Amino acid sequence: MEHKISIAIVRTFAYNKDRWKYYSRKEMFYMATKSANLYARIEPDVKEKAESILSALGIPASSAINMFYKQIILQRGLPFEVKIPSARPVDISTLSEVEFNEELEKGYADMQAGRTKNAKKAFADIRKDYGL
Repeated sequence: MEHKISIAIVRTFAYNKDRWKYYSRKEMFYMATKSANLYARIEPDVKEKAESILSALGIPASSAINMFYKQIILQRGLPFEVKIPSARPVDISTLSEVEFNEELEKGYADMQAGRTKNAKKAFADIRKDYGL
């Protein structure tokens, strides 16, 4: 599924003390942090889930977006790796008895060859690799 995000930045009138005033381009440059609006199209369920988490953290969505943009600037790119995971864990409920036994044999062969790690490290790696 392809996801698209549309973004538009709009410079508008800004509130100055007790009145509205239109600022010149030079003034707008210096006030950009207070006068630029960001409009983005986001899938409703993604927006709802993200805003629920941000709310629990006490962070307004606008602050989170500002933090994200600042990290883009600091990292000179996206502040996280963008890639498709190479593999998912095997779902044993979808395996036939023969396939299940083959998976057990692979695990047994790994154990015999010494390709093992302790459970704490294994579960930490699974959580990291699969975003769990």
